[in-house]
Amino acid sequence: MTAPETKNKNQRGISSIEVGFGILNEFAVDGKPIKLRDLAERTGIAAGQLHPYLVSFRNVGMIEKNDDGLYQLGPHALHLGLMRLRMQNAHRMAISRVAALSEQLSLMISVAVWGPHGPTITYIQEYARSLHINIRVGGVYSLPMTATGLVFCAFLPEAKTNRLVEAEFADNESRRRDFFKIDKAAFNDSVEQARKLGFATTQDMPIPGITAVSAPVFDHLGKVQLCVAAVGPSDLMEVAPGTRVVSQLLDFTETLSHDLGYRPELVAR
Repeated sequence: MTAPETKNKNQRGISSIEVGFGILNEFAVDGKPIKLRDLAERTGIAAGQLHPYLVSFRNVGMIEKNDDGLYQLGPHALHLGLMRLRMQNAHRMAISRVAALSEQLSLMISVAVWGPHGPTITYIQEYARSLHINIRVGGVYSLPMTATGLVFCAFLPEAKTNRLVEAEFADNESRRRDFFKIDKAAFNDSVEQARKLGFATTQDMPIPGITAVSAPVFDHLGKVQLCVAAVGPSDLMEVAPGTRVVSQLLDFTETLSHDLGYRPELVAR
């Protein structure tokens, strides 16, 4: 994913700064030191024009030259990144954006984090069309029967989820799970599918007539910080890969993950 477009065409900027940022951004593409010649090829800037930028960036600590003569991000770039990490809050950032997502999709949006009892709902963005479903802040999603539960199981370490998964399947009073024919094998298949696709869906389960699609938000270490789910009437939601709701939800969660510093190509799963 590329950096989000933030340029305001109605305001005049300093073109040399924008060019400089484009140069710095090349160092974040694969995280490896780079030769001047290769950097010139990537940026489309002649080496002779590029070199003064690198001199200035070296002077302020944004770039350094290693023992092999290759350029890499310098110590001041690290300090700026660390300051950004200290300032960010995944939950606050998600909440500030979900109203726009709800309007875009015309659906209810829920935000959930992993708590002591499992996927815990921390925020709900209602849409104009009210849904008569029992989703409330502080509630806990079922692991095997909800999209958000499946996503957490797919992307959290099993050591975190196993105890609660086993507890749900050990509950012999779970008539709803029996009704929907959710056994351990079906659950494991759904978790693997969520891991493969990057999202999970549930249709008419655990509430008939209601469909949900949920996707994870990762931090700079590749750890799941929260899940965002779109919820609505089954007859109005298509949730196959590539459909409008799925695509726009994934765009939302991937952008938020990007803003939290997540780079999938740099994080080993």
